[in-house]
Amino acid sequence: MPTKNQLIRHGREEKRRTDRTRASDQCPQKQGVCLCVSTRTPKKPNSALRKIAKVRLSNRHDIFAHIPGEGHNSQEHSIVLVRGGRVKDSPGVKSHHIRGVKDLLGIPDRRKGRSKYGAERPKSK
Repeated sequence: MPTKNQLIRHGREEKRRTDRTRASDQCPQKQGVCLCVSTRTPKKPNSALRKIAKVRLSNRHDIFAHIPGEGHNSQEHSIVLVRGGRVKDSPGVKSHHIRGVKDLLGIPDRRKGRSKYGAERPKSK
């Protein structure tokens, strides 16, 4: 416990807040190159194989990003666009790939929520 005299001399130090968007440089999206594409199991109550990729962004930051949707064509050296948004049950994964942009293809034959997965409009007969 500091004395009153020590508080007058030095004061109290503000607690620093951690910046969750360090890697993005306050940008809505960032381009990057996949370094490694793999799967990871989620935290305790859930069970699945989450598809993630380690991405080196254009500002030289390395991050883990989730690849949404069923199936993907992403591999090492693929150029991708990354947006924010964490995956709650995967520790350390704080961003998502954007489907249908750069080298990552959209999901074919998807009918619902097409804009989130870069899917084309189905041809009407």
